[in-house]
Amino acid sequence: MDHNSPPSFPKVSVVIPCHNAEHWLGEAILSALNQTHGQPEVIVVDDASTDGSVDVTKSFGADVRLIRGEWKNGNSARNQGLKAATGSWVQFLDADDMLRPDKILAQLSAIDARDDVVYSPLITREEASDGSFYESVSNPTASDLNEQWLRWELCQTGAALWRTESLRKLGGWKEGLPCCQDNEVTLRAIMHGLQFRYVGTPGAVYRIWSEMTVCRKDPRRVIHQKTALIDDFLLWLKQEGQMTDLYREVAGQACFEMARTLAKYNLSEARAYFHSRRGKDLITVSGPAAPKSYRLVQSLAGFANAERVAAWIR
Repeated sequence: MDHNSPPSFPKVSVVIPCHNAEHWLGEAILSALNQTHGQPEVIVVDDASTDGSVDVTKSFGADVRLIRGEWKNGNSARNQGLKAATGSWVQFLDADDMLRPDKILAQLSAIDARDDVVYSPLITREEASDGSFYESVSNPTASDLNEQWLRWELCQTGAALWRTESLRKLGGWKEGLPCCQDNEVTLRAIMHGLQFRYVGTPGAVYRIWSEMTVCRKDPRRVIHQKTALIDDFLLWLKQEGQMTDLYREVAGQACFEMARTLAKYNLSEARAYFHSRRGKDLITVSGPAAPKSYRLVQSLAGFANAERVAAWIR
């Protein structure tokens, strides 16, 4: 036996769903092909692109497998890639994001036979129109898996590595879901008892380049979907005997933050949302969205007036 030989890692498939992403797709593909653990199987699932995305994919020749079709939904495209993947682990990568070279290696080096999902901190890159960018690392603030999910810290699409068979048994991605797609699939994974492992090396880069991406172009839709998922999770926690005051408090803070976001678009709608959630004991006025001055006005004059004052100050 050659004790100097490199360790053997399981095969990984990288699935890249794509719709009209020729501007970023080449960089995404390269970041997958250049992984230091060894070249993975790279599958681009093109969802009826009308730009040059297919040509970009074909330029990589046999190194990249191209699947073409018309699904009109990112999760449907992801499921096509999941079905085609031959690796025992699968990495999903949005076409406008990318991976650091050691992303998969760092995660594979930490797994054992019990693990179903491996996840790491996310690198967020905010890009300006002049080409400049700013990067920050989003580390989970909680060690508890349930609390991480409630804080929306578990886990962005590219930051996770999934055991292929475990995700298939879970049913894959929920097709037709318009937003919160990674949060929904990780919620189902928790509910079904999948084993998560955290690796502290950040490796996935999430680009923020436009306000028209799936998770940013319609904040009200995101709020509706996120609220529904939180309610599903809290009900499950209660049924499983896992509900705690902490989980309710964290969920209430998330709902308060969403009420504040909603107020920027429609104050009367935000007020109705605030009072509805408070009626369910799911409003916690705390955190970065509740500075001391805001809390004072809100306690004296109510939510709507606090938002009016905040808007005037802005």
